[in-house]
Amino acid sequence: MIAKTSAAALIILIFLFIPAQAQDNNSGGNEINRSNLDTTVSPGVDFYDYANGGWLKSNTIPAEYPAWGSVYQLLERNYDQLKGILTDAEKAENAPEGSVDQMVGDFYYSGMDTLKIEKDGYEPIKAELDKIDAIKNSGDLYNSLVDLHLGYSNALFSFSAGPDSKNSTMNIAQLDQSGLGLPDRDYYLKEDKRSKQIRDEYVKHVAKMFELIGNDSVSASEDAATVMKIETELAKASMSKVEQRDPQKTYNKMPLDSLKKLSPDFNWNYYFTTIGTPDPGNINVSEPDFFKAVSSIVKDTPLKDMKIYFKWNVIRNSANYLSDPFVSEHFNFYGTILQGRKVMQTRWKTVLGTINRNIGMQVGKIYVKKYFPPEAKARAKKLVENLIDILGKRIKKLEWMSDSTKEKALVKLKAITVKIGYPDKWKDYTGLKIGRDSYLKNVVECSIFSTKKNLDKIGKPVDKTEWYMSPQTINAYYNPLNNEIVFPAAILQPPFFDQNADDAVNYGAIGSIIGHEMTHGFDDQGRQYDENGNLADWWTKKDGENFDKRAEVIIKQFDDYTPVDTLHINGKLTVGENIADLGGISISFEAFRGTEEYKEGKKIDGFSPAQRFFLSFANAFRQKTREQYARMLLQVDPHSPNKFRVNGPM
Repeated sequence: MIAKTSAAALIILIFLFIPAQAQDNNSGGNEINRSNLDTTVSPGVDFYDYANGGWLKSNTIPAEYPAWGSVYQLLERNYDQLKGILTDAEKAENAPEGSVDQMVGDFYYSGMDTLKIEKDGYEPIKAELDKIDAIKNSGDLYNSLVDLHLGYSNALFSFSAGPDSKNSTMNIAQLDQSGLGLPDRDYYLKEDKRSKQIRDEYVKHVAKMFELIGNDSVSASEDAATVMKIETELAKASMSKVEQRDPQKTYNKMPLDSLKKLSPDFNWNYYFTTIGTPDPGNINVSEPDFFKAVSSIVKDTPLKDMKIYFKWNVIRNSANYLSDPFVSEHFNFYGTILQGRKVMQTRWKTVLGTINRNIGMQVGKIYVKKYFPPEAKARAKKLVENLIDILGKRIKKLEWMSDSTKEKALVKLKAITVKIGYPDKWKDYTGLKIGRDSYLKNVVECSIFSTKKNLDKIGKPVDKTEWYMSPQTINAYYNPLNNEIVFPAAILQPPFFDQNADDAVNYGAIGSIIGHEMTHGFDDQGRQYDENGNLADWWTKKDGENFDKRAEVIIKQFDDYTPVDTLHINGKLTVGENIADLGGISISFEAFRGTEEYKEGKKIDGFSPAQRFFLSFANAFRQKTREQYARMLLQVDPHSPNKFRVNGPM
């Protein structure tokens, strides 16, 4: 519920959508399981199905999940480990206030206290809804908007602090488009059958939620139509996901006076003062046309309609922390209709997810002590060093790049900061109050705390030691504004990494992931940032043109793939990830070829080192996906579907 930062928005992940915890009937580890293969398929025709076809045929997606794949092997262990941390902390009832055990334990207790949550119904949001009902003038409206931005949602737009893209050592104010209840603006604008169905279901869902707070069916339907009207206006003014990938288009730094001229009917002075940043200084307005529209919407929308939209933002973003009718209806739309899931996760898993999103670093302190040995960090670090060396050699060999651009590329490569496992400096939660009394209150308190802490960064130097993921997160990222690659502890486990496995398995899986994140520094977005993380053109004109020609080949290649019915992959949306996937496997395989294991050529389980490398690579992306979820990902995910993340680069 906290506002995104522009730095977080630019972070480029190995996985965008992490599926929920599941069970797998195949163990993790370093073996290549022949039963997972489909040897009736030619590996030269469809390597993904060759490597994973047996597994795909013998596994089904459990009812509670939108997808099912090898990543769940790790999630299975991860959830069990984290549950133990939560239950141990919950038992420490007399832990000192502000300690890790107190905060984690009390948060978990509040989320598991379903008797109280059911008894309270929607009482936890009633005061906020009453405050919105009491709005009588524009001042009240802005006060309520600030309450939403601090504690509940990015209604209308998002306001945050983040590095200045052309002076990445300093944080500035950032304004970004937001305010939608559907996953992307295209859901409001497309006229295909599926989009229309989802819009119809969304309006029904909004109406049902309003009925749960006491509205009669007629007024609830009218309110839902109002919400849809306002959100559609926001969607019309929003940039597409492809447009947002261009950092030049989303860099529009201006003083407050220019923002006022751009968006004259929005009272920016009152808003900034009320939210606690009366003098925001220069502001990066990511999507100027969007804020022109926000100004018109605020001016032209009747106060009673804006109040309905505000109330919806409170309800939508609180639903999962209220009583079962709210949780169930929220799941029915966002879980079943959008993702195809049949049943909800068990309670403790959803509470764990909430805690990880809000005070994840507190959990991480315990997690790394118990589950991340120094040996794993040392071997992962060695892998990274090997791959950086190989990427440097590959850059030097490029025939299409000039020597001057090569020199600058090598400078950038050498300057990449590598973060492995967990931060050297942990996030400070001093002042955050967590208790056992109210689950929603804890979530709102965390949102207010984090948002204020974020906004306090405006005008201050960027803390380059900060992590944007907790150690227990199964993911990895490249941050162009810091020129850094980050690998949390949780991804450095089987099936991605095993400190006891042979090199082929580790280079094929985690090596390709490491290479993927390094390549992001030189993909169509990352290449626009220099070694210091500043948005700066360090390419010659001809080299830039040569790069674009090669990127266009990948765009066209992926445009031709149709994963679901006649739906194509969006090559322009996924080009950065597709470049990174290609770079990742190329760099890692070349690094692996330098190992003694590869040179010796000894077979294990009947497979040569090279074969084990590529099978490990393909196995890491093994996944079955529900059709509804696959359709959603094709529209909003900058990653290609897993099958094409294997077959495309291959």
